[in-house]
Amino acid sequence: MSRTRVHSFAVSLDGFGSGEPQSLEAPFGHAGQRLHTWMFATRFWGPNGSSGVDDALAQQHSVGIGAEIMGSHKFGPPGWQDDPAWRGWWGEDPPFHTPTFVLTHRPRPPLEMAAGTTFHFLDAPVAEALEVAREAADGLDVRVGGGATVVRDFLAAGLVDHAHVVQVPILLGRGVRLWDGLESLEDTYAIEVVASPSGVVHLLLDRRD
Repeated sequence: MSRTRVHSFAVSLDGFGSGEPQSLEAPFGHAGQRLHTWMFATRFWGPNGSSGVDDALAQQHSVGIGAEIMGSHKFGPPGWQDDPAWRGWWGEDPPFHTPTFVLTHRPRPPLEMAAGTTFHFLDAPVAEALEVAREAADGLDVRVGGGATVVRDFLAAGLVDHAHVVQVPILLGRGVRLWDGLESLEDTYAIEVVASPSGVVHLLLDRRD
């Protein structure tokens, strides 16, 4: 059965999945790239990277994924809906290579990119969006890619089967928090903690049956 997964979603020690303000020049606000330096150092990101625990978990990012769901702020900076020429942050060959569903209150026609990525724009609740993505995934798993608000909404609805959250040893102080409103999440998810020599801590959440 198709599962819903979150992979390599990084948060600060105080739980922020991005800083502020987000802009075209600063996709993660004042956080810059600090939430993701652990990944940049792995073989997953480049052939000269490390092959330790960070790499082993990062490598699971795309295994068995047939569709992606993301929020509007992952697709573009504030105001992208007013720019009909905006095609996402990633150029003509985005890294998804699957049908990718962007949750937005202002849908537009699908956007076909290279290597199998087609962006579909949905104005729908998370459960409904998941059903659409599952159909498109054709038996493979659906990845919820972010940002923090979308991942939080899927966790709150109990729709995530497995989540890999990476706690990075920085403090951001402001931005968009992942954990708000998710009190007693441990009752719904078994949580395994894996520390890495890089300083990050991997949190592996699996929904209890």
